[in-house]
Amino acid sequence: MKLAKAVLIVMALFLTGGSFNIYGQDKYGSEPDKCKTNLSLFHEAVKMKNYEAAIEPWEWCVENCPTASKIIYSDGLKMAEAKYDEAAGVIPVKKGEKIETNDYIFKVEKKYYDTSKSNKEEMSKYAIDVILVYNLRVKHFPENLGKVYSDWANFLFKRAVLENLILKEEIFDKLSLSFKADPTGMSVKNLGKYFQTVTDIEKDVNPQLVFDTYDDITEAVTLKMDKYSRELDVINEKLAKGGELTSKEKSKKRAREVNLRALGQVEGYLDNTLTEVATCDRLIPLYKDNFEKNKNNATWLKRAVSRLNQKECTDNPIYPSMVEAYVNAAPSSDAFVFYAGILMEQGDSNKAIEYFNKAIDLEPDNYKKAKYYYRVALIFKKKGSRSKAREYARLAIKQRPSMGSAYLLISNLYASSANTCGTDEISKRMVYVAAADKARQAKAADPGITSTANKYIKSYMASAPSKKLVFTEGLESGSTHKVGCWINESAKIP
Repeated sequence: MKLAKAVLIVMALFLTGGSFNIYGQDKYGSEPDKCKTNLSLFHEAVKMKNYEAAIEPWEWCVENCPTASKIIYSDGLKMAEAKYDEAAGVIPVKKGEKIETNDYIFKVEKKYYDTSKSNKEEMSKYAIDVILVYNLRVKHFPENLGKVYSDWANFLFKRAVLENLILKEEIFDKLSLSFKADPTGMSVKNLGKYFQTVTDIEKDVNPQLVFDTYDDITEAVTLKMDKYSRELDVINEKLAKGGELTSKEKSKKRAREVNLRALGQVEGYLDNTLTEVATCDRLIPLYKDNFEKNKNNATWLKRAVSRLNQKECTDNPIYPSMVEAYVNAAPSSDAFVFYAGILMEQGDSNKAIEYFNKAIDLEPDNYKKAKYYYRVALIFKKKGSRSKAREYARLAIKQRPSMGSAYLLISNLYASSANTCGTDEISKRMVYVAAADKARQAKAADPGITSTANKYIKSYMASAPSKKLVFTEGLESGSTHKVGCWINESAKIP
């Protein structure tokens, strides 16, 4: 393949600091018409997977107008990786066909490879091509690097598996560059790999770095999820009003639902990894040691207070001290909600409600209001005020209809009331059905919470009335049952 020759020529210039725009020409080089023609020629050939036809015009563009378009590098990677896969013994799989793995057949990402048919020398050669193209992509188009470095790490991981190489340091290096550039550009799996590696290395020597990394990831992912949720809410509102979606809106709806489901898995990955590190026994001493030097650092205080609250480490005297410092450092809606929680714990409910309302009134953004209502709902849940917790969860949903976590909170409140809201076996078990219904509403409203919601549904429906019990009680499957007590909702008998 001529690809290596072309890339090596360009890399020679890259490594020596050479420039392609030596005559001051625009991005299409000194022969713009020929550049545009060759761009079109190789791109169409690559789309048809006719890589041999693509090589010559691609080489010309790499050598003469390397800044003309990102497709020079995206298509270059497609060609180089296709050649690498071919040398690695990739197995063409027909739709519906199942491939069994064994000692020599491996599955990497979504592809299968028969390593007994691999050519290690060719694999090594084409791997160099892939890496060189990645270097050129970063040099000429240093944008969207979160995804670029994440994809680069994926290729290195594939090499490590198929060529039996030790590339842990190289993979972590690319994941680190990806994370620093843009964590939201990383795949869910790579975010998990990166965070696991950081945790393994730093949990005993620098746990604060582990927490900071966790916060950086979750904050970036939350921003992206909020953006997608807002877009989805607009589309769903149109549907709710009887409107018909355009083909573009339908496509966007599907894309956003997929995006949210993928991003929704991130928190689960991170929390599972963080569980052994973020314990009260570790957190309290860490924050005590660092509190004095950070008592005016609003970002540090916000993160520390949030983590102590999330992990229910609020009984230690350091917690109210940190919350008060947070209120002083950044008097804001977020800080006031935490402060209200302390007042509630101290039994000053009236003052707490005053601060809750103050926080809500100060916040103009409905999505942020929803988060504050939700946090208040969690405070009431902790105090055992289930009805009040549901009231605030519903207020959160009113501000943000796609807030699946608020539906799941209500679902959990219902399930925890089964013994107190039922007078006999059938009525107690129907409480679980009502709880499962709320979990179904959660995933319908928020695709990002699908995985968690499914676990709730499976758990609650395991306690739902059996067909035998329904028959014994003389009831009919599919009929409506009124769940009483404070829940006061109807659910269909399974």
